Amino acid sequence: MQTISLGAKGRSTLVVAHEHLANRLKDPSLPPVLATPVMVLVMENAALNAIRGYLEPGESAVGTAIDIRHLAPTPVGQQVTAEAEVTSVEGRRIVFAVSARDEFEDIGKGIHERVVVNLDRVAERLKAKRSQG
Repeated sequence: MQTISLGAKGRSTLVVAHEHLANRLKDPSLPPVLATPVMVLVMENAALNAIRGYLEPGESAVGTAIDIRHLAPTPVGQQVTAEAEVTSVEGRRIVFAVSARDEFEDIGKGIHERVVVNLDRVAERLKAKRSQG
């Protein structure tokens, strides 16, 4: 991994479709709005995009912590844009300020943490777990 700069930024977008709605993914009685886990996914993708250029071949970064507030509903058809900014780097651990907005307002904000991993090592750990079962 190359040295990751504080302030590095990334973005990710998603057009809300029926499969992204809370009433499809969770409880049918919920209103037809963007589900919180989908908003978090867009935020996580923005964070990964912020550091993708710093990763070496065979590396990625996995999410390890998230503290998010979902502030407003978003209906089908609207575009959600998430942004992430690196606020702290401690070895392989990277902390991001993340936010999301739809076409009209801020819909989410919080803190997200990722850790840089070696993909071959992760594959080895998964193989070991599968062989134990």
